Amino acid sequence: MALNKADRIKIWFDAEGDYLEVRFSDQPGYMRETDNDAVMERVDERGEILGFSIIQVSKLTHEKPLVAELLSKPRDQSAAG
Repeated sequence: MALNKADRIKIWFDAEGDYLEVRFSDQPGYMRETDNDAVMERVDERGEILGFSIIQVSKLTHEKPLVAELLSKPRDQSAAG
């Protein structure tokens, strides 16, 4: 599923915290886990993607890219078992 095009994105990098956050929208939302421990997705109350964050950014290299799936809908916890 393709993400909607954002007119403007905001990117924050905290070198001391080794943290990167990308926001496609300033709408209220909350952080939700993904299938990758280093990535959290920011979603609104309907489950639409508002952005994402990555921890331990300095450990990323071009030889070993980070891969995560961002879902633009509520995660189905009942299917995971």
